[in-house]
Amino acid sequence: MVWYTDHWSVYTHPNHGGWAMSAPDQAQIRTRMFARVLGPFFTIVPTTVAVRGSYMQTLFTEFKANPMWPWLFGAILLMSGLIVIAFHQYWRSPAAIIVSVLGWFLAIRGVLLLTVPSAYDAAGNGIYSAGATAAIWALFGCLASAGLYLTYVGWKPEGRPHAAGR
Repeated sequence: MVWYTDHWSVYTHPNHGGWAMSAPDQAQIRTRMFARVLGPFFTIVPTTVAVRGSYMQTLFTEFKANPMWPWLFGAILLMSGLIVIAFHQYWRSPAAIIVSVLGWFLAIRGVLLLTVPSAYDAAGNGIYSAGATAAIWALFGCLASAGLYLTYVGWKPEGRPHAAGR
């Protein structure tokens, strides 16, 4: 027996199985949990890359020098992306869309690093040789902004839904 419902939740009377969460509630909670992890990560890492841009070219050269690094990081990125894809299949809010897109972004980057590391190297060489610093800053600025938004969504205080009769 449904006791109370709103746009996000369905609660049952305690005598009929307790207070239960609906699927949208669970999806929103899952979005918040992923936002708590992905938000700070995508705030800190792209900001660091943008601030230390001149050093990134040195790191990129070292990354290309040993074929183990693309394979290792490709596997890590693929696994991280697949975890997000598998456990976050919710696309109904701005934060949920960002989380899902980042999951696919990580997985695709991982697959590219595993399967065609030379193409990844060529793209990096092209960016650095063309002096596309403004494009890099813009890309990492967008990622950092998405990270800040996810950090806010994941860590903001959450209001409790008001259940009738409680």
